[in-house]
Amino acid sequence: MKITFRYSQDHSSDYVFSTLLFFAFSMVVFAFLVDSPMAVFRGMGEILTQPAALITDYIGIASMGAAFCNAGLVMAFSVLLLRALKLPFAGMSISCCFLMAGFSLFGKNLLNILPILLGAFCYSLYRKEHLARYIYIALFGTTLSPIVTEMALWAREWPTLPRMVFPTLVGLLIGFVLPSIAAYTMRVHQGYNLYNVGFAAGLVGMVLVSLLRSFGSDFPSRLVWSEGNNLPLGLYLLVMFLLMIGTGWYYNGRSFRGLWRLTRHSGRAIADFVMMDGYPVTLMNMGVVGLFATGYVLLVGGQLNGPTIGGVLTIVGFGAFGKHMRNIFWVMLGVVISSWCMVWDLTDPAVMLAALFSTGLAPIAGHFGPVWGIIAGVIHASVVLNVGVLHGGLNLYNNGFSAGLVCIVLLPLIQAIRREKEHE
Repeated sequence: MKITFRYSQDHSSDYVFSTLLFFAFSMVVFAFLVDSPMAVFRGMGEILTQPAALITDYIGIASMGAAFCNAGLVMAFSVLLLRALKLPFAGMSISCCFLMAGFSLFGKNLLNILPILLGAFCYSLYRKEHLARYIYIALFGTTLSPIVTEMALWAREWPTLPRMVFPTLVGLLIGFVLPSIAAYTMRVHQGYNLYNVGFAAGLVGMVLVSLLRSFGSDFPSRLVWSEGNNLPLGLYLLVMFLLMIGTGWYYNGRSFRGLWRLTRHSGRAIADFVMMDGYPVTLMNMGVVGLFATGYVLLVGGQLNGPTIGGVLTIVGFGAFGKHMRNIFWVMLGVVISSWCMVWDLTDPAVMLAALFSTGLAPIAGHFGPVWGIIAGVIHASVVLNVGVLHGGLNLYNNGFSAGLVCIVLLPLIQAIRREKEHE
């Protein structure tokens, strides 16, 4: 008897939920395959107690196993939280959960994200609305979780109760103010920056860090960047992305039909590919952009580590919510082109991350064309290398902050030129 499995659009939310949990579980399994349980647990202790500002590679300060265990647990927590709030799983869910996993390889952990989530909960109570309305902003808003860690370290000499309360209150404040600011910044860049909360958090972080510096806090630059792990990490990513493509192909009637058609979207937010093109096609797109991003890192001679894999997983997640090959390629090409005439190298850690995360500007290429996409990439590469000082490296989505600034400058220019051409 032949047994067949059929994909049903009516149950796509359940398929997405299962996929996200599977990926989170795979990270935890991978953690215990590459490290002993003792090394994983010891490394988790380091992750929870070390500073988390940019760039802090958890593979470098702990171990590969500990970093992936942390990422898997944070992703699973995020997935189950969305499930508990009874939200449907679609493109936004995928982008959010993959981003949580990626940044849990370099900056986020189960301790420093909680106060910010609690702050969003307090905001929902203040507004007398359900937390589900703000949970995505709250999860994305954990980009500022390194501030919670820094405040805990800053207060480590204090008595026990104030030492625990102070960083919690700072996190609560962040989570409370972010929803209203994120709603405003979306109007500023008009959906052309996929990392909207990164832009909002950059503004919050800039103000908060300025205030803290006025009280004597110091936020020195940090660079922990592991090397030499391309083989095991590359194999893990290869298996996962091929599995995505294969699974999508199978449930798409054993066909790649619709994959190229998905690229008709500009990617401008809100672009939920699961809702518009179905989950099987979206899953294939995620695998394709994941292979491309991983290939880019290896091709230019970069290192697969916590931060770069965080960039890769962010691209994969947004492969369900705005990114595809026709709009990410041109922006990344802009970063590459800029390296030919500027003073930095593509393998520099900050530049490597700029190339991967510059794809937050993919909607510009998707809507206005390749030339403007390249220009956006060129400008972004320079801006992102100079704005970290404003927030002390405590906004993990530094590229999201930069992308928002690029949009503010570039969008009026694009629209003015296009309007002028239309009148010729």
